[in-house]
Amino acid sequence: MKFNLLFVLLITTLGFVGCSGDDEECNLMVNIPTSFNQTVFQDNIATIENYLSANGLTAQKTASGLYYIINEEGSLAKPELCDDVSVAYRGYLVNGTTFDSSNGEPITFPLTGVIFGWQEGIQLFGKEGNGVLLIPSYLAYGNSSPSPLIPGNSALIFDVTLDNF
Repeated sequence: MKFNLLFVLLITTLGFVGCSGDDEECNLMVNIPTSFNQTVFQDNIATIENYLSANGLTAQKTASGLYYIINEEGSLAKPELCDDVSVAYRGYLVNGTTFDSSNGEPITFPLTGVIFGWQEGIQLFGKEGNGVLLIPSYLAYGNSSPSPLIPGNSALIFDVTLDNF
């Protein structure tokens, strides 16, 4: 897709965090949105866990509900929330439908300008690390549909490689 959904990610993110370069501000953890539907939340978690089981995958889960798999950790240094990052990625639904891709080429953007699932998940990788982020809808777009390919309340999966930060 020429019009990368990452642009939409940057524009329609659930929230922005201002950074002044202060290390304390850059180390803030993602806050879980307080207004989400509990039934949708449970459905998303079940969908992600069923996907993992059906594909023989083992993931770790953060306190926010983000699931992640680190295939290669990369360097010991990891990006902070206030960093610009360069990421190659493919985004898809649990049914395998790809809704966006960087086509193997890294795209650079401020980490504060994307969905919560990316803000938290990308910080788990070191430079040149790669893996999978499995993001419940409340850490993505909630009940919004930013694209005809992404229904509202969708759990999203991203294969990511952190190229640089």
